[in-house]
Amino acid sequence: MSPAIALNLSLILLLPWYLVLGIVYWRTRRRPASAAQRLFDAASLLCALSAAAASGWWSMHHADPAAGAIWKQVLASLISYGAFLLVLACAFALRRMRGQRTVLTPVRSEASGTPS
Repeated sequence: MSPAIALNLSLILLLPWYLVLGIVYWRTRRRPASAAQRLFDAASLLCALSAAAASGWWSMHHADPAAGAIWKQVLASLISYGAFLLVLACAFALRRMRGQRTVLTPVRSEASGTPS
């Protein structure tokens, strides 16, 4: 196997699953998204994929060589999948928090107790 493929094998094998998770993330909005929200979603997906690739490369270089070649790939796959999910979960939580903040609620006046 070529060294370039061996280095990227964990990313190559999990790419279809990342695509499925990315589509689910992209389509889980309750309201139509604005351009800024779509930009945030696209940047989040790009960051998640970048984190998966970087963590896979890092784990390939830091895996114990005595464990065998297959375990380097297993470690890289597990760590890159964890990194992808971590970034996607953080982006989902940020998206939910930002969405809740934009909901307009009436502000009550302290003196009269009526909405202003």
